[in-house]
Amino acid sequence: MRKQLKVAISLVCLMMFIGCSASPVSQQTTKITLLNSKSEIKTQLEELAKQYNQEHPEASLEIITAPEGTSAYQKLMSMYGSGSPATMSMLDPGDTQTFLDKAVDLSKEKWVADTIEHGLDTVKKNDTVLGFPFAVEGYGLIYNKKVLDKAAGGTFDASSVNSRSSLNSLMAKIQKSGVAPVMLSPMDWSLGSHLLALAYSVQPGGVPEFVKGMQNNSIDLSQNNIMSGWVQTLDLLKDNNINKHAPLDSTYEDGSKALGEGKVGLWFMGNWAWNGIKSNDTANEEYGFLPLPLNDNTDDPINSKITVGVTKYIFIDSTTTTPQQQEEAKKFLNWLVYEKSGQELLVNKVNVIPAFKNIDLVPSDPLSKSIKSYMSSGKTLPFMATLPPDHGGITGASIQSYISGKIDKAELLRQIRIYWKAQQG
Repeated sequence: MRKQLKVAISLVCLMMFIGCSASPVSQQTTKITLLNSKSEIKTQLEELAKQYNQEHPEASLEIITAPEGTSAYQKLMSMYGSGSPATMSMLDPGDTQTFLDKAVDLSKEKWVADTIEHGLDTVKKNDTVLGFPFAVEGYGLIYNKKVLDKAAGGTFDASSVNSRSSLNSLMAKIQKSGVAPVMLSPMDWSLGSHLLALAYSVQPGGVPEFVKGMQNNSIDLSQNNIMSGWVQTLDLLKDNNINKHAPLDSTYEDGSKALGEGKVGLWFMGNWAWNGIKSNDTANEEYGFLPLPLNDNTDDPINSKITVGVTKYIFIDSTTTTPQQQEEAKKFLNWLVYEKSGQELLVNKVNVIPAFKNIDLVPSDPLSKSIKSYMSSGKTLPFMATLPPDHGGITGASIQSYISGKIDKAELLRQIRIYWKAQQG
């Protein structure tokens, strides 16, 4: 009897083992995270991640957006300090340089060959590709066409602005039509990393030589024609600013609201601002970009160009991520470039101008279309991609002091030179 019981128990155990073995093994989900440095597309990226997770149940992608007012660079430094960096991090080109020694080698990825010319220059180290070019962006003077048509007394011709004098004339016409000419937003990243960088990018000897000249005192900024012209253009923006009596009081959101509602004709900003403008525009008006002229020479090509370049790169962490997480991160990046759903979400949902030649989709928003037009006609200036991480904060603060009347031109230029001299160490 005891022997029969043992046999019965053995048979039950065997059946249970066979049954367990026959049941499907649950698929393990690999969690990956993306640190987002573009707070204005937080919602869109979260929707993109949701779609990706539905199509790829083996992965769980989470978007971590740096809080407003906190740079993604600072956020990532903190994450590394605590030993828990994101799987992928989206940063400005200059900020990315700090982390390239922690990045996964992406040289063998298919999209490397499909990247636009010079799109990988700033994320290469000894010919090794360490970053993914996420977005091409551009900036200049965004215009509300309805406001400018009224000011011009007909159809506004964007090509008519090709000198500081012609921009001054346009602003006078806008003012006469009863609308404030321009919004000059006071954020340090806009003033320092974008507005000031425009003067660097067109220096005849190139940016490295220009910086070197400031550091060894061989260049006197007050005698530099481009810098002098830049200050005069800054004065034009300052004097025609809708908030000229309180130039530091407006916010980024105030700019999109003022332009979208037609309270200003121009706003110095980039195409990343489209969602904000659109949300404030109930009449679905037309918009585009004008260059920011730096002199009065109508034949100078820089007066007819806007700044365009790859402005965000994604790198995959190699220090704490598992091989599986690295592979899932690579799959996600390839999905953005080669899968139809990824392309459409990137271009039409996130409103990104892709940095890949194989993607034919053009964002539907007018600002991206305007940038593509400048690109196709060869009228672009290089985006200053590798400014030091603190450049915007420090030089932007100096420009804030200037536009609020606390310092004069000589002091502004002195502070810019002092900033670059401090970089020598």
